[in-house]
Amino acid sequence: MSEEITQETASQGVAVQALLAQEVAPAVVALAHIHGEPMLEMPKDLYIPPDALELVLATFQGPLDLLLYLIRKHNLDVLDIPMAQLTRQYMDYIELMRQGRLELAAEYLLMAAVLIEIKSRMLLPRLPKATEEEGEDPRVELMRRLLEYEQMKLAAQKLNELPQAGRDFELVQVLIEQTVVERLPNICVDDLRLAWLGLLTRAKLHTHHKVRRDGVSVREQMTRLIRQLRHGEFESFENLFDVSGGIPQLVVTFIAILELAKETLVEITQTETLGKIYVRTSNRVNAE
Repeated sequence: MSEEITQETASQGVAVQALLAQEVAPAVVALAHIHGEPMLEMPKDLYIPPDALELVLATFQGPLDLLLYLIRKHNLDVLDIPMAQLTRQYMDYIELMRQGRLELAAEYLLMAAVLIEIKSRMLLPRLPKATEEEGEDPRVELMRRLLEYEQMKLAAQKLNELPQAGRDFELVQVLIEQTVVERLPNICVDDLRLAWLGLLTRAKLHTHHKVRRDGVSVREQMTRLIRQLRHGEFESFENLFDVSGGIPQLVVTFIAILELAKETLVEITQTETLGKIYVRTSNRVNAE
């Protein structure tokens, strides 16, 4: 009986150890999944070309921007710059850019030379009787430029946060006609009637001794009027009539003017109410 209890206790202990081993064993993380199947090991025949991996570097506006980035990233004091550390980090970044086949601007290389010069000057022993200019910290000029650049960069960021046309809003555009169309005053029928009666009165003052006279057609008068008004300027209504030709010619001329106005070949207007009437060719005739 005691042997059976001992065997059962031993089997239970083995089971507990197996469970503990499963819980303690670290989980295996797949390197990748291909078609849903986990890949736990890197294939031995896998070939990666040298240019398959691309190193993405942060872009900077210039060497001062890069220096300021390195100082802020590594929590360096801009007023007490450790030149050895900063120069090493700057040169490492320049080397990364060179290995990435990026074109280096001349200003980056110039700044590298400036950093090396400052670092070299700080390594030189100072003379006990050095003048004030010779004993000045060689980092002063660099610190001044970095502080000024940081101020300008912060100001540019604040300006960029302001609303900008084309990015945050669109400007409303209203199309305005460049040429102003001249609006001529309208005339009424009574004005034409009064002008016509005045012409008839003037025509009665002439005595005609010819019994017979060749008639003038309306079309001929229309052609004559267009020729007379071809300069495009306003002509007095009365000047278009030849009162010496008698009433028949006045009638034909008047009808010719009405026909031209009907076909929008002439414009009839007056300067003021009950004022003189003027006639000129329309824009349609001038364009032709």
